[in-house]
Amino acid sequence: MTKLLYITAHPLDELVSASMAAGKSFIESYKEANPSDEVVHIDLFKEDIPQIDADVFSGWGKLQNGEELTEEESRKVNRLGEIVDEFINADKYVFVSPMWNLSFPPVLKAYFDAVSVAGKTFKYTSEGAVGLLTDKKALHIQARGGIYTEGPAAPLEHGDSYVKSILGFYGVPSYETVIVEGHNAMPEKAEEIKQAAIQKAAEVGKQF
Repeated sequence: MTKLLYITAHPLDELVSASMAAGKSFIESYKEANPSDEVVHIDLFKEDIPQIDADVFSGWGKLQNGEELTEEESRKVNRLGEIVDEFINADKYVFVSPMWNLSFPPVLKAYFDAVSVAGKTFKYTSEGAVGLLTDKKALHIQARGGIYTEGPAAPLEHGDSYVKSILGFYGVPSYETVIVEGHNAMPEKAEEIKQAAIQKAAEVGKQF
């Protein structure tokens, strides 16, 4: 059975968020086209995503030395293991995020930190790092109020570019995007922009 992780990084729902509205359109279309697939929604604002902190570094060190972990070290290390195992056992990934301060909400960075594990999503070789997720595919749905695909603000876009880069680092060969942009810069066209993205997301959902 094909397993898709629907990973959302927005604290608001589709009634307020343009990215979540496009995401909802995608996932409804996808489920209709792939009724036998398993779809798991990971709401990063509700999930326990431990940061890589002193407890985690200490816990990893103790594991290597065969030492006993504290309760907090064990909780965080075990939870990080669950997150990366769920990630590598999926076949498809859909990330939904807004642009916040030129990138995305910090919960999404914490998630990528959690799944960036040598021996799981990539490995080190004499030729450098090599991605291990070479049979996966990914989609990023992002809303940004300005125009960043072209023009003077394009070099400032560090959200979608990061998602594409980190998934490429993991070896993911297929990467698509649905971008909702310009709705704040052109409020008179905001609804038109949003609806076009919702329609595109539905079309992508049929073939993803």
